[in-house]
Amino acid sequence: MTGTPIASVAADAYRIPTDAPEADGTFAWDSTTIVVVQVTTGEATGVGYTYGPAALVGFITELLEPAVRGMDALAVPACAEAMARALRNAGQSGAGAYAASAVDCALWDLAARLNGMPLHTLLGAARAEVPVYGSGGFTSYSDEQLTDQLTGWTREERIPRVKIKIGEDRGQEEARDIERMLLARDAIGTDAELFVDANGAYTPKQAMRVARAAGEAGISWFEEPVSSEDLSGLRQVRESVGVDVAAGEYLTRLADAERMCASRAVNCLQADVTRCGGITIWLRIAAVAQAHGLGFSGHCAPAISAAPAAAAPGLRHLEWFHDHVRVEEMLFDGTLDPTGGMIAPDPDIPGNGLVFRSADAEQYRVV
Repeated sequence: MTGTPIASVAADAYRIPTDAPEADGTFAWDSTTIVVVQVTTGEATGVGYTYGPAALVGFITELLEPAVRGMDALAVPACAEAMARALRNAGQSGAGAYAASAVDCALWDLAARLNGMPLHTLLGAARAEVPVYGSGGFTSYSDEQLTDQLTGWTREERIPRVKIKIGEDRGQEEARDIERMLLARDAIGTDAELFVDANGAYTPKQAMRVARAAGEAGISWFEEPVSSEDLSGLRQVRESVGVDVAAGEYLTRLADAERMCASRAVNCLQADVTRCGGITIWLRIAAVAQAHGLGFSGHCAPAISAAPAAAAPGLRHLEWFHDHVRVEEMLFDGTLDPTGGMIAPDPDIPGNGLVFRSADAEQYRVV
């Protein structure tokens, strides 16, 4: 099927309060804003989204909608190029990439629906199931909250890998970080993997010191021990600790992904399909990581990441992030079940399998 013109691109923002105060090493929040995009051809609609400020709606309606309206809905890479050109002066990275991501994801969903096939099939599935890890463990949680969340994942949902936040108060609470890592290990037992994420809170020497002091916690993944902008610092940590160092969630340009890989700063590269430019660029970043012999992991937004994750041969796992899981289940039908540590895109439903419940979302709309 060819020559199906895009009729419209609509975007709306929804701000949803968290179920409890949330914080990591460098930021705290009490709500999450999701910008939902719907692209139509008249006969079908594709849905995509990004997590970012409501101001992204303006990028989409003023710059991206005119750029792709009338283009062939099946020519998604061509649409991606048109959006990049439209964003040249406004900024192709940062907020511009977040906005383009939402549209790109919606375009791929639309293309799969027009072809009557699941999105992971259209993209070229490499696996039927995608490994996930439970992610939350916010620094704002009490010990009881932390334990309940971790045991819920490992014992009830049988997810064999979990992640907590460390680097509390911008790295000023090292003893507390170590205490929480040991508490997490005690909660999940010895059969599950423990990941930690400092969100760039530490200096390189701090990160090395914390990793060594928490040796009994048996962590196997250290995410953003220092700022992802500090490639030399990331490399110092990677070369000095015995756990995998990961970063990349804020990448919004393919060239920056290549730079991070070439610098040997990480053992595993991350990318977020709602930030990096959408599925088009996310799969290219996955290929860059594979070409460098590195691991690759999907960051957050699990419902919309499942299909491209199934199409990435070198994927290690996908983040089952508490905040986004909750938002996606509140606003969409078609979210997936992580029981057993895997999610499986439905092989019988066209597109990404998501149906936006606009009536449920209306109370959270940002005007």
